[in-house]
Amino acid sequence: MGKEVNGVSRSRFEMFSNNDEAVINKKLPKELLLRIFSFLDVVTLCRCAQVSRSWNVLALDGSNWQRIDLFDFQRDIEGRVVENISKRCGGFLRKLSLRGCLGVGDSALRTFAQNCRNIELLMNDAMCVLITCNSLSKFCPKLKHLDLLEDEALQHIGAHCPELVTLNLQTCSQITDEGLITICRGCHRLQSLCVSGCANITDTILNALGQNCPRLRILEVARCSQLTDVGFTSLARNCHELEKMDLEECVQITDGTLIQLSIHCPRLQVLSLSHCELITDDGIRQLGSGPCAHDRLEVIELDNCPLITDASLEHLKTCHSLDRIELYDCQQITRAGIKRLRTHLPNIKVHAYFAPVTPPPSVGGSRQRFCRCCILL
Repeated sequence: MGKEVNGVSRSRFEMFSNNDEAVINKKLPKELLLRIFSFLDVVTLCRCAQVSRSWNVLALDGSNWQRIDLFDFQRDIEGRVVENISKRCGGFLRKLSLRGCLGVGDSALRTFAQNCRNIELLMNDAMCVLITCNSLSKFCPKLKHLDLLEDEALQHIGAHCPELVTLNLQTCSQITDEGLITICRGCHRLQSLCVSGCANITDTILNALGQNCPRLRILEVARCSQLTDVGFTSLARNCHELEKMDLEECVQITDGTLIQLSIHCPRLQVLSLSHCELITDDGIRQLGSGPCAHDRLEVIELDNCPLITDASLEHLKTCHSLDRIELYDCQQITRAGIKRLRTHLPNIKVHAYFAPVTPPPSVGGSRQRFCRCCILL
């Protein structure tokens, strides 16, 4: 064993020195080293790049930088860093996350779009403006997954990104029907759409999805309070591959929506109806007798649906794949009803809350009224 240098033997130190003739470089072909480097994360690759000139070339080879997540470095990432990455990676880069990287502006992303034309997934919750998305739409036709906080650029995305399959616009409060219609008409392969919290959208969007996006599998429209049975009827009759739907706080929908889903959406696995206060036992009966119920339906969320009773649980007992049901604040649901459901579905997870029969007495001896929230707290 040779002399130690900072706790590392000289022979091992020399292997990782700046000497390009180090043992590891002689023993292993560059193709194998490149393959090893492909499993390293961003930080380790950067460290390897400082070992020697040959390792610098290998570590910074574009093939090692196909998936990059810069979230952990968001405070340090500036536009020039993204520009350099795009120039080095070029067509190799497939997935890039810029979440939280507020220092990355439009100029850098324009350069990125021009250099990385094979990008398939881009996550960017920095304040991306119109010119950025315009560049993406023009130069990145293979873009499939896009996560934004911007509305006006939807027209460019719809016009130039026909391969788009995933779009997340959650809580983009300025999103309107006009922008989303362009997406529907231009992105016929769309499979997943999240517009939860986009309170401006109407049934027009559901109709456009039904007419243009038959492959849609996931739709999240929580808190979109303007959506009604009319829109969901159009959607269900045309999008037969739907698997997951989040309709929380779509307060205008009734049993009519459930009837259409039960008839036309046989692949439905997850359905959230939380705070849909017009849903009744009859709607659940229709759903429970539909083709999705027996083999597909895994999760149903009915919390804060005040009209739901134990009868709904009876309608769901033949849903053999049902794994979880949410029943918080369903005040007409009883322990006995849940017990009967479990006799048919013994492994089901039931989340429910039952207030104490008698509120705790006050100090003075007289009883005080407690709301359910006070009891919970």
